[in-house]
Amino acid sequence: MKKIPTMFIRLPSGKMSKEINPVCDWVFKNEGIAHIKLDGTCCLYDTGTLYKRRTVKPAKTYPKDFIAVDYDENTGKEFGWVPVTEDDKWHVEAFEKIKDVISNGTYELIGPKIQGNPEKVEGHVLMKHELTPIYTFEPQREYNELKEWLVDKDIEGLIFYHSDGRMAKIKKSDFGLVR
Repeated sequence: MKKIPTMFIRLPSGKMSKEINPVCDWVFKNEGIAHIKLDGTCCLYDTGTLYKRRTVKPAKTYPKDFIAVDYDENTGKEFGWVPVTEDDKWHVEAFEKIKDVISNGTYELIGPKIQGNPEKVEGHVLMKHELTPIYTFEPQREYNELKEWLVDKDIEGLIFYHSDGRMAKIKKSDFGLVR
């Protein structure tokens, strides 16, 4: 899974500008549906194997079994997947709960030992991305309106899903807001 583009252009400093990211212009045409962006760690289930996301920094050695998926020209980081092993106990715990019904796709691993458990769940859970909660009341999709809308929401952010598979994201932290 490639990194989901942010709705606004990210500056080399890492801060976000108010300029619309051209690959996300569809969001500003009111296309797509807003889902809650869960604060966990991304996983992939594909034909019998659970993978965890892995980032390789420039000049670092690739881990064994690394499957490259995306490259960030600005940072030199490469993104990809490595198979989950028995040492990845939180992944394994969550996988065991759904191993008989899991389907191919991407998931977010959330739980008490993941990112400080901002989602406040008991136990570790794999939540399929396309099944995360949908916002029935969608915010305005302009910079200032999005920032204002996110201020009092206890969420990491939003991911907009287009029916053709495109995605775009916005996080509270992009605006300097704290969850």
